[in-house]
Amino acid sequence: MSIMKTRNIPPRAGMLIESLRGLGYTTATAVADIIDNSISAEARTVDVHVEWAGTDSWIRITDDGCGMDDAELEKAMQLGASDPRHTRRPDDLGRFGMGLKTASFSQARALTVHSRRAGRAPACLRWDLDVLEGRTGADWPLIEGPRPGSEERLGTGNADASGTVVLWEDLDRIVTPGFTSDDLFEALETLERHLAMVFHRLIGTGSGQIDLKLNGKRVKPWDPFLMGNLSKRLESLEYSLLGAPEVRVQMHVLPHKDRFETLAEFEAAAGPDGWTSQQGFHIYRNRRLLAVSGWLRLGERGRQWPRDEAHRLARIRLDIPNTMDSEWNINVLKSTASPPVRLRPQLLRLAREAREIARTVYAFRGRLVSDGAESKEGMPDIWEAIKRTSGATAYRLSRKHDLYRSVMERAGPLAKDIEALLRLIEGTVPVQRIWLDTAADDEPPVSILDDEPDPALVEMMEAMFDALVQSRGLSEAEARERLSRTRPFDKRPDLIAGLGSK
Repeated sequence: MSIMKTRNIPPRAGMLIESLRGLGYTTATAVADIIDNSISAEARTVDVHVEWAGTDSWIRITDDGCGMDDAELEKAMQLGASDPRHTRRPDDLGRFGMGLKTASFSQARALTVHSRRAGRAPACLRWDLDVLEGRTGADWPLIEGPRPGSEERLGTGNADASGTVVLWEDLDRIVTPGFTSDDLFEALETLERHLAMVFHRLIGTGSGQIDLKLNGKRVKPWDPFLMGNLSKRLESLEYSLLGAPEVRVQMHVLPHKDRFETLAEFEAAAGPDGWTSQQGFHIYRNRRLLAVSGWLRLGERGRQWPRDEAHRLARIRLDIPNTMDSEWNINVLKSTASPPVRLRPQLLRLAREAREIARTVYAFRGRLVSDGAESKEGMPDIWEAIKRTSGATAYRLSRKHDLYRSVMERAGPLAKDIEALLRLIEGTVPVQRIWLDTAADDEPPVSILDDEPDPALVEMMEAMFDALVQSRGLSEAEARERLSRTRPFDKRPDLIAGLGSK
């Protein structure tokens, strides 16, 4: 029997840590990782404090959780202290046992953790990358106590209370050359928006929730689904997936811009990264948002669905348990996820339904318009979408529109020329230009009628009013009612009320 020959080549501490610093954390995602630990420690209050002092700036995250004794803290400070394959508590937000260290190293060169478990002596340990950097051997010196002069920064307060303080110093990945206090204020705004989104289902005063503060200010949750909003086109029941009953899904289609009472409400609903980026699946674990994953590489006819304007109102909440982290390929940063192959057909069906409804709401400015002129919804839409045999979509002017019918009835010998003009307009719709402008602006194109002066709007209204009364035989009251439900005139009831008064 041959003897296996081995060699012991432990990693060099300084070089390994520098490599881990490049995992891709932002300040916001790094702070969120630390707060995950506070939640797992059953904290009810978490306070994030960012202190500006130029290159000597620092960040402190304090919680009132169960805390750790010296042995527990030492294990928490060790890299790779837990096996991601092991079973964890159902409410545990971690997995790799790396978040405290990798998140902290990504932002700072000095990580100090002070913790106390009730009835135990407090413990304080520190990683200092300046100390590790000069080491050529295999030792990893973990330092006891804070940096000299940093004791007050820990702000431990009540020495008898349980809880943990995480202190970041020497913020070389944040306070880079040229970084000013203005940049810090901007970073704080980004951090607040991120925390409000990631922990929106955990922020509050109820059972299992936390009171989260940033520099003394309470972080208000941002709900990406506008739960309970009566203007939403869809807020489905919560579904369990077949074969994975612990996975829960709920579909939402948010209101069109026209259905928001104020522009501020519409902009707030867009989210930290804007409407287009927030569409698709929002994946949660234990009510904590892990990722806004778009359409999870789902699609049809061999093409993946992109994040696009037409479907930006669709948002799908997807909850998974932490027992499925490996199956869903949750990464160290908790920023990406990929569904198991066995669940993709169900997710595809749900996503297709949400996308179809979202596209309809987007196209018809927040409400459905019937193809029939007899509908109480208003006059039929002036444009019709025609699906060609090739699969492409073309657009034509509706020949069912009341004004078209009225004009053609009175056109006489000009009817042929009018029809030719309409076909020319249909054939030269700048679809590609509209698509490019929309992608660049991240907002749908606006109607030029939105800026039309009142006399011009009244002139168009009178033409349609006459068509409804004289050609369709409606009473004046019925014609006004029909126009009041027809865009873009539905926003001007004051002008509609005056029609027929002459």
